[in-house]
Amino acid sequence: MDILSPFERGVVAHLIADWLLQNEWIAINKTKLRHPASWVHASIHALLLSIALGWEAGLVLGCLHLLIDTRLPLTWWQQLIQQRREGPTGENIAVWADQVIHICCIAGWLVFVEVAFSPEFLLLYFWNYLIPSFVGV
Repeated sequence: MDILSPFERGVVAHLIADWLLQNEWIAINKTKLRHPASWVHASIHALLLSIALGWEAGLVLGCLHLLIDTRLPLTWWQQLIQQRREGPTGENIAVWADQVIHICCIAGWLVFVEVAFSPEFLLLYFWNYLIPSFVGV
């Protein structure tokens, strides 16, 4: 019996990597893809998420974390919904919006794995797409 669900394990791994294992050097430099801090930070996430959810999840979610931390997705979202970006309130909103985006990625990965590798989906895919392509329908 697992004490934590996969989602809970993923969120705990994320929180440890993003809060407990993030130092000032990472926090200041992680938004720049060319800086080693961004890659160290993403690697920490990949390692912890691999332990929590498997290597595939660690690889995918670590890469997503690297891209999200560039702040481009967050900036796009804040512009789209006209969210406040200046001052202390804007900074607070940005921190929490960033966390929500990361946690949604974890949830999205788990939904993808559940659906894409379910016997029903694989049977449906096999029946509707693979068989007709072999038969020439």
